[in-house]
Parts: sequence; C-alpha cells; structure tokens
Amino acid sequence: MSVWSKVTLAGFLVLFGVAVGHAQDATYAVKPGDILHISVWKEPDLQGPVLIRPDGGFSFQLVGEVDARGKSVAELQTIVTQRLSKYISDPVVTVSVTEIHGNKVYVIGQVTRPGEFIVNPRVDVMQALSMAGGGTAFASLANIIILRRAGAAQTAIKFDYTEVSKGRKLDENIQLQSGDI
Repeated sequence: MSVWSKVTLAGFLVLFGVAVGHAQDATYAVKPGDILHISVWKEPDLQGPVLIRPDGGFSFQLVGEVDARGKSVAELQTIVTQRLSKYISDPVVTVSVTEIHGNKVYVIGQVTRPGEFIVNPRVDVMQALSMAGGGTAFASLANIIILRRAGAAQTAIKFDYTEVSKGRKLDENIQLQSGDI
C-alpha cells in the first residue's frame, strides 16, 4: 500500500470516527450529572467543562442560563452559538459530552451487588443483572419487576429471568432507560 493510500485511508477513518461520534452525540439527550465541554474557536476564555445541574440546566459565560432538559448535544450547540452571536461575529462553537453520569439505573433486591449503575450507552435487563453480580440463592428470578417512571406515572414491567436465560420470552429483555429500578 502506498504512502498516499495509507494517508487517505487514515483520513477516511478519522472522518468516519468523527461522523459516528457526532451522530451519537446528536441523538443522546443530556441528563443531570453529565459533564459537557464547550469551546469557542479562537476564544480561549470561552472554553471549559460544564456540569448539567439536577434541575437540567447549566450556565456558561456570555450565554447565561440554558435549559438542557431533553436536548441533544447538537441542539445545545445551536443554542450556545445563537446566544454568543450577539457578542461574537460568527462564533464557531463545539459542545461535546465528556462524562455521562446521568444515565443511571438502579438494581435492588436479591442480587449480589445492589446499587446504581451507569448505563453507557444502552443496557438491557440481563446486562444490568450481570452488572449487579446476578441473583442470590434467595432470588425469585421468575418474578422480577422493572419500575419505570414517565412523569408522575409509574409502570411495572414483568421480567422472567428463567425464561429469557433459556432463549424464550426475549421481548421481556428490554433496554433500560435512565431512572429505571
């Protein structure tokens, strides 16, 4: 392979990696506890980490308060760019997620290691049980319930580990959402 072919291939892989990274950031809705990095090109004073507060907001120099609840990184980048354009001509803003701490599920009951677990990017019930060390000798694995809150309403979703582990009732092995118990 020639040097130019290697350079072209390396450039393609870098661009592909960047495109995949931006696609993932664009679909991920930030959550309280996440840490973003905001930087403005040629503006060294407008760079740094930003923590998403428990209320879902954050503040940044010259931008003020931003409500990040339910917003993707791309949406936040647009908001920051629009607000900075009042002070900077054609600002080039980059917003990226540096740490995901808000995407947590909680495993309680008869498992080896109950607790909270960060699920990056997606985790199903079987994976969460594995993260918690599996069931104890006293666990009723056929009667697991996932509690999911949507606003003020809470729903209970049945999960039968004994059936799923045998390759049956695979539709019960749902992907967990942030806050599921």
